Amino acid sequence: MKTVWLPDATPRERRLAVGEFDGVHVGHRAVIDGADSVLTFEPHPRTVVAPQAAPKLLTTLEQKADLIAGLGVDELIVIPFDGERMAQTAQDFIDHELIERLGATWVSVGENFRFGNRARGDAALLSEQTAFTTRVSRLVELDGEIVSSTHIRGLIAGGQVAEAARFLGAPFETRGIVAHGDKRGRTLGYPTANLVPDPALAVPDHGIYACLATVPGMGQWTAAVSIGVRPTFVTGRGLLVEAFLLDFEGDLYGRELRLQFIDRIRGEKRFDTVEALIEQMGRDVDEIARLV
Repeated sequence: MKTVWLPDATPRERRLAVGEFDGVHVGHRAVIDGADSVLTFEPHPRTVVAPQAAPKLLTTLEQKADLIAGLGVDELIVIPFDGERMAQTAQDFIDHELIERLGATWVSVGENFRFGNRARGDAALLSEQTAFTTRVSRLVELDGEIVSSTHIRGLIAGGQVAEAARFLGAPFETRGIVAHGDKRGRTLGYPTANLVPDPALAVPDHGIYACLATVPGMGQWTAAVSIGVRPTFVTGRGLLVEAFLLDFEGDLYGRELRLQFIDRIRGEKRFDTVEALIEQMGRDVDEIARLV
């Protein structure tokens, strides 16, 4: 799949799905189905329109591109979202971007999609256009719950990663560059690869998780992942994601690590002794090895 920014997109006829698509969840996939191109926004519009209310994102632009590519789409077009774009009227966006610049012949959106200055554009306005055909996808429900990025963020924040995966259509994933920590894990017999979470992104609640860990170009391993502040040692350090890769030997510093969250094993806990912590870590690893 080719990724291009809107100013570099060449005019041609397109079957276009339009939306923010944070998480590329099963509702988004219904909107994207049948499109050859996807139009999205970077950064998330709310970080510009109302930065104090900006959500913790489920995906970076890179992750979003990878997920959309997996749906068989030919092209991802990214609109730089800034104050000028925020001021653009909905009809101007339709006329100059969708029709003139991108040559849309078919446009697919979710029924709650809003766009243009003061979010005055909606699916009804798109359906009134004669230059292209509009498909409006109804909101998707699972077990009576509407699938939305907001709901999934809540599940992630609560540590319900297995439930979140049902709504996403794939395990929730976090990526980062392995950083140096205090190297305490190796003294406990469980050396970890450490990621410092991006404060703009969603992170599962404190606890121990069963994950699949992928290092691009190296391979994939089962991982026991701890998210938290390590209360047993009272280090005073901030939130850390620590991944113990089962049956892995080697150095990961400076490499990208991708963690897919399969299930939550337990919450974060402070132990009275280091020995008690090590015993619990052994039980956690055994359980995760059976689970993944």
